[in-house]
Amino acid sequence: MVYKSVVRKALFRMHGGDAERVHETTLGLLELVSPAAKIVPRQSAAERTVFGVRFPGPVGLAAGLDKNGRALPAWPALGFGFVEVGTVTRHPQPGNPQPRLFRLRESEAIINRMGFNNDGAQELANRLDRLGPLPVPLGISLGKSKVTPVEDAVEDYRTSLRALYRHGDYFAINISSPNTPGLRSLQDRTALTELLSALNTTADELAGSAPRKPILVKIAPDLTDEAIAELLEVCDAHEVSGLIATNTTLSRDGLAPADRHLAEEAGGLSGKPLTERAREVVRFVSKETDGRLPIIGVGGIASVDDAKRMLDAGASLLQIYTAFIYEGPGLIYRINKACA
Repeated sequence: MVYKSVVRKALFRMHGGDAERVHETTLGLLELVSPAAKIVPRQSAAERTVFGVRFPGPVGLAAGLDKNGRALPAWPALGFGFVEVGTVTRHPQPGNPQPRLFRLRESEAIINRMGFNNDGAQELANRLDRLGPLPVPLGISLGKSKVTPVEDAVEDYRTSLRALYRHGDYFAINISSPNTPGLRSLQDRTALTELLSALNTTADELAGSAPRKPILVKIAPDLTDEAIAELLEVCDAHEVSGLIATNTTLSRDGLAPADRHLAEEAGGLSGKPLTERAREVVRFVSKETDGRLPIIGVGGIASVDDAKRMLDAGASLLQIYTAFIYEGPGLIYRINKACA
């Protein structure tokens, strides 16, 4: 209650309401306190092992909030059982022109067209070298650089995987962001087959005699059931370890009337309007694969009930981003307590 009545109000007023500047300021503060966060006792939660990785809790920080891994020690102290950094690209890039991040307050949603702004794979690797291991699993989301033509995307992903392989506990292949031109075409059968085949070969080389680290695919909520089923066939053929469902949506369904003036803003929508569709995709994937393919459920999880229903739909783990902005760390605590 304190977060929503006091902290959130102050944050939303900061910098004249500029969402991206507030994000950067908050991340900077978390970065400053991160060294102290290492000594904060962790909340107990339901441990689970998924795709061979032990997770001390079911709730992870979704990619996009801490793209460059600036505040990594802070997230476990806030209750997250794993953290996903990125999306990171082979080449450093500034992302799309500002403004590119919009709060839809009445809908408890966000529209973003950030465009994979990040410091690049090698700089992230350097930062992780300096930081050392985390107390929770680290996922790394990999994407295509904007300057790289789609036909050359495979080498982009392979180069990033080589730079970061020693640091990640799993790797998420982001082929579903709506904010990089041509990226979603990599969800097509032929392109995905080529990409996964190349990444498996590279991962095997990097693993040596050890088991290959898990590779997951992150999909869009805007795919039809037929397209998802085809994608799952490719994932099965190439022994993908899991799926992340889902990314942001191009749909503007479910917006509150007060937010409809922002509906024309380009970019992906996240938050409460995505709750039902994300759960539908998770349920479909679970049914289509007979529950054999682990799923990280993400999209519109804004309450304990949302979390339980996502797990009931077939998710093995959860990720949160937008609801963390609107509900604060208390949401993570409540979900962990309910799942303990």
